[in-house]
Amino acid sequence: LHKIVTKKGTNFSLMVVGESGTGKTTFINTLLTTELIEPLDDATRRKKQLDKTVDINIHKAELEEKMFSVKLNVVDTPGFGDYVDNNDCWLPVVDFIENQYEQYLRQEQQPVRKGIVDMRVHACLYFIRPNGHTLKPLDVRAMKAIGARVNLIPVIAKADTLSPTALRQFKKRVMDVIDAQSIRIYQPPVESDDVSSEQRNREITSAVPFAIIGSTLEVKTEDGRRVKGRQYPWGVAEVENDQHCDFRKLRSLLIRTHMLDLISTTEESHYDKYRTTQMKTRKFGEPKPKKSDNKKFREEEEALRKRFTEKVKLEENRFRQWEQKLIAERDRLNKDLEQEHNLVKQLESEIEAISNAGSPNNKFFRK
Repeated sequence: LHKIVTKKGTNFSLMVVGESGTGKTTFINTLLTTELIEPLDDATRRKKQLDKTVDINIHKAELEEKMFSVKLNVVDTPGFGDYVDNNDCWLPVVDFIENQYEQYLRQEQQPVRKGIVDMRVHACLYFIRPNGHTLKPLDVRAMKAIGARVNLIPVIAKADTLSPTALRQFKKRVMDVIDAQSIRIYQPPVESDDVSSEQRNREITSAVPFAIIGSTLEVKTEDGRRVKGRQYPWGVAEVENDQHCDFRKLRSLLIRTHMLDLISTTEESHYDKYRTTQMKTRKFGEPKPKKSDNKKFREEEEALRKRFTEKVKLEENRFRQWEQKLIAERDRLNKDLEQEHNLVKQLESEIEAISNAGSPNNKFFRK
């Protein structure tokens, strides 16, 4: 069984959601120790913000450790929460998650199910800006919508911008809001037959929300070590130091200790819930009804409807002008026809008068 599983490998899809500048790209590149996602420069990021749309970008990689292969899909969401009006900016994210469930469901309903493509999102990292206060209303609404459909893992970005005391207080406020708003987040299992594994699971669970530091650069510490981190005048913030951040715990959760549980939870909980809901409301093989509440599509539809209305008005005006010209031309032709008809009658009368004046009977009666 181990050989079969090792040979087959698995698919794992990880989604990152958060505002621009929270370090999503840096975290992914640090997690995979390679530049999977190319960082955007400031000019490109500002140009992207003019589009006012949330994009979905998929980056693929293949990991192999101890002869076990993992086909990794990283789903990035540039444009999320970057505008003045961020209402419903999470809908493209939710639609993408449900569309992957829908595609997998349709593949399951086919007679031949060999070679099924599985792009279902197994974990979603939601990056919280370290403002030191609490979650914003956008964060609450987005996390509620996303957490109901996928394993949601809250992450405090750029933890090195907060002092240890402020970071602990911020974590507590975030968890208080999550509990008060009934936001569903991923809760890793704690109990285990191995005492060390159970202790490790408790440490991972107690670290939620994970405070992370991302950096792909190596810096030199005061004791001469070369580590990944960020250099400051007061010292070095190390990425893989548990006293500085929770990067190692989050990496262990995603890649080493709880990857199987994330996959099984997606299969048995989130996907099964979606499948049950769809099977109750749809016939077998019936396509999913299209949603009309997507803000992007709604704006496009309104723009198209406005253009259509303007073109219809323009064509109506042209038709009215053409109709008025036809009516004027008809009146002119009728008037000319009436004049010609009167002229014909006048000529007929003159011809009749001339013919009567030149007939013999008229001469006889005249004598």
